[in-house]
Amino acid sequence: MEEVKKNNWWLKITFFFSVIGPGIIAANADNDAGGISTYSIVGAHFGIKMLWVLFLITFSLAITQEMGVRIGLVTRQGLGGLIREKFGVKWTLFAMVTMLIANLGTITAEFAGIASAFEIGNISKYWSVPIAALVVWFILSKGSFKTTQKIFLIFSAFYFVYIINGFLVQPDFGEATLALITPTLEWSAPFLLTMIALIGTTITPWGQFFIQSYVVDKGLNIKHYKAEKVEVFLGAFITNIVSFFIIISTAYTLYKTGVHITDAKDAALALEPLAGHFSLILFGFGLFVASMLGAFILPTATAYAICEAFGWEHGFNKGWDEAKIFYGIIFVSIFIPAILVLIPGLPLIKVMLLSQDVNGILLPIILIFVLKIINDKKIMGEHINKPIGNIIAWATVIGIILATVALVISSIFYQF
Repeated sequence: MEEVKKNNWWLKITFFFSVIGPGIIAANADNDAGGISTYSIVGAHFGIKMLWVLFLITFSLAITQEMGVRIGLVTRQGLGGLIREKFGVKWTLFAMVTMLIANLGTITAEFAGIASAFEIGNISKYWSVPIAALVVWFILSKGSFKTTQKIFLIFSAFYFVYIINGFLVQPDFGEATLALITPTLEWSAPFLLTMIALIGTTITPWGQFFIQSYVVDKGLNIKHYKAEKVEVFLGAFITNIVSFFIIISTAYTLYKTGVHITDAKDAALALEPLAGHFSLILFGFGLFVASMLGAFILPTATAYAICEAFGWEHGFNKGWDEAKIFYGIIFVSIFIPAILVLIPGLPLIKVMLLSQDVNGILLPIILIFVLKIINDKKIMGEHINKPIGNIIAWATVIGIILATVALVISSIFYQF
């Protein structure tokens, strides 16, 4: 009897690891170049005062991504295709055009992050960016889902360097843990704008498209739901544990000494005299890993969404002959942003801000699409949201809508 129980337990573990990928990869990809910069600024400028916000949005991330996974497992379709079927071509075209603009801006930020990481080691962006773009294209164009997923998971695993770095700065973990459950507000524009950015960098429109498409491309179905739900929640927890350590790394060094920064590169360079050269290396390496994962994921998410929306062949298990448009979109989504980063004097901060604004406009619409679809019995059958799930989901959506609207309005006034 005990042997049977052991075998069942082993089968469950094996089954879980066979489906692992979408939740962890999608959640970790949120910690891209823009995310690392945002968390660094949160800690450097406001210490641990916003950790309670991070704690709350961990649940928001888990809830929204679980809905995307469930829709994908039940329908075996990507979000783009379902939006076209339920809401028509006009809404689909609007969603795809705005998402493309936002994603190209965000991918540009990823290559800017790669450039910044190498500039810490005095390596010019005219070397680092073209090489990185070629590596990303080579891997994604191989046409193998298993190979691509392994690369995604390998880059996701390297986020642990931020956890190591967090221990190096010797923070007060008791104080930081208490800050997770102690709401603190400062009624000042910089504090509120940064708090909104912290929320906005965690849940993204492309993330909703990516995770749903990814479970479909992986060949999963509703029998994998329990394992995928665990993985999604685990991914949300892991990604924000990393975010927690990035915030405390800068909070207990830069904030305490009054050092202000503008991005993740500034944070890495400012950490060296306070936490040592090894801390600089770890933070810079983490920035490179985060930027590379984003450079892999964003072109993929863009190609998935557009191809699904218009019924074109797609997926990494299809070759060039079967999915020319899919790989063509990936190619354009890699090399246009990479070229933009190489333009001398290009205002990258404004590019990042524009992409954030477009994401802010698009995110509430996409989340409402998701909630409409997941509560449609014709589409989801018995797997529609339970009442408590709807209450939590709509509360999350309303909170994100308010935050993103405020972010867009505030950033317009801040920019001009």
